[in-house]
Amino acid sequence: MSAAVSGENRAVFETMPVPQAVRSMALPTIASQIIVLIYNMADTFWIGRVNNPYMVAAASLVLPVFNISLALSGLPGVGGGSQISRLLGAGEEEEASRVSAYVFRVAVIITAFFSLITLAFMHPLLTLLGASGNTYGYAKEYALCVIVLGGLPTVLSNVMANLLRSTGYAKKAGFGITMGGILNMALDPLFMFVLIPRGHEVMAAGLATFVSNIVVCVYFVRQIRGFRGATVIRFFRGGGKPSPASVKSVYNVGIPSAMAGFLFDLDYVIIDKLMAGYGDIALAAVGIVLKAERLPLNVGGGICQGMMPLVAYNYTSGDHKRMKAVIRFSLLVGLAVGVISIALYELSAGLIMRAFIADAETVRLGTDFLRVRVLATPLMFASFYHVHMFQALGEGGRALFLAVFRWIAFNIPMLFILEHFFGMYGIVWAQLTADVFTVTLTAIVYHRYMKAHGLADKTQ
Repeated sequence: MSAAVSGENRAVFETMPVPQAVRSMALPTIASQIIVLIYNMADTFWIGRVNNPYMVAAASLVLPVFNISLALSGLPGVGGGSQISRLLGAGEEEEASRVSAYVFRVAVIITAFFSLITLAFMHPLLTLLGASGNTYGYAKEYALCVIVLGGLPTVLSNVMANLLRSTGYAKKAGFGITMGGILNMALDPLFMFVLIPRGHEVMAAGLATFVSNIVVCVYFVRQIRGFRGATVIRFFRGGGKPSPASVKSVYNVGIPSAMAGFLFDLDYVIIDKLMAGYGDIALAAVGIVLKAERLPLNVGGGICQGMMPLVAYNYTSGDHKRMKAVIRFSLLVGLAVGVISIALYELSAGLIMRAFIADAETVRLGTDFLRVRVLATPLMFASFYHVHMFQALGEGGRALFLAVFRWIAFNIPMLFILEHFFGMYGIVWAQLTADVFTVTLTAIVYHRYMKAHGLADKTQ
């Protein structure tokens, strides 16, 4: 075992008690996910201080497209990270280095393409999302900053964070993302109310996000270059191309990750589009709700990202007992977070809405929406947790099936069906209704897989 996985990192993967190992990998990721959420909400918070619902609605329109750019990082980042962890578990460190260099090239190419497409089709894209005459100009300014200009540093930062996490450097990954979030929160009021003229507060918030992501990207590059051989992560090819089997595995896991992220945000796009039919106030309200509900989901995402390298490493190293213990512990913690979040959000929904905007009608609608949407949190976690677990095992086909089926067969159709019969309140009830079906399907696929591969517990 070389320096690539030695000392503290090796203990995390192999010998540290499972609850402690999961905490050491997940807590930095959870912290960074919360900070990312806070700085995303900070844009909405500071824009809301202008008390202009059209500005809030405009930023909400762009958020799903921005999140799609983040989903793109899942292809090289999650796919590459999962493969690197499995290669380290199998002792194939040179191949892991070749994989890391490969996924960097992929990240640059797909992100540049997405940013250029967004620029070229900006008007039809924003119109499709539901931009009106009141919101289009603000939405365009925001999209130019966070997607066209900011897409590459945003995606590369997330890819580097995933690769660091895959080799046991969860704290460094978490620190980088956290630093960017804190910087963004500090820059928001500076750009919005000091440096940029009034009337362009949405563009100012976007510029603050762009600058903070540049800083984070530079931080990660310097960290990885500073390791100087102490990690398998490489920016350049060096030792040659990765094997066809490794490349296939990157896409086998990365495509389901990117697809799941894309469909998650497509769901948000459809929610915005449907809600726009009920007016800009309803759109502003649901925009705040879709950000506020992300807190427990981001915590769950941090648990999943911390769990993945541990499961992947122990799967290929043959320690299946430890692997199953990681799976069980992480799942229980995530479900507990979901249940607790229901109680907290039901009690504080009105306070949360008033923290973002003072407009009475926006607060009233948003309070109702949030109290309904949060009911689905434990089910949502259970759904995407098992997708992450299959990605860790290299089972991209099953991950893709669950991710696609969840959105295409359940969530998205349910939005249209319930909106047709119950109007805008049907839109917010769709998530809970759909996830009842999703979790049922997920449980069946999971138990069948574990039994077929001899991984099921004796009680299963």
